[in-house]
Amino acid sequence: MSVNAVNALKDRGWMLATAESCTGGLIAGAVTDVAGSSTVFDRGFVTYSNRAKTQMLGVPPEVISTHGAVSEQVAEAMARGALARSDAQIAVSVTGIAGPGGSEHKPEGRVCFGLATSAGCHTETVDFGALGRAEVRARTVAHALALVEQAALS
Repeated sequence: MSVNAVNALKDRGWMLATAESCTGGLIAGAVTDVAGSSTVFDRGFVTYSNRAKTQMLGVPPEVISTHGAVSEQVAEAMARGALARSDAQIAVSVTGIAGPGGSEHKPEGRVCFGLATSAGCHTETVDFGALGRAEVRARTVAHALALVEQAALS
């Protein structure tokens, strides 16, 4: 999966930035595991706390307080912030509840994704379910890389 995303970025001539919360840098790690990824990976932001999201990515505190950290609005602000604070042409963001835990309104396994380019920002929410922390994070990485690959190929 990582190889496909890296190759698609190479073919497009794009650099990638990541903005990660629940994955804690695993997306950046998956990309940089691929030999030659230095030609397509610009930087990664690990913004686990709300304060880090605000300080490093410029996510407005009122967006977090209104919608919660696990929301498409925050995922969008994270992706747009990573794009603006990098030399990348595409940025992917993730914010979610890997587990254990969650609530009725934001259950374990819910992850919000943001994908920003100069053309705009796409957001989506995926409910992976209560699969356990490691599996939710692994599926989040795979889904984020699939989004990057799709965008680079389009």
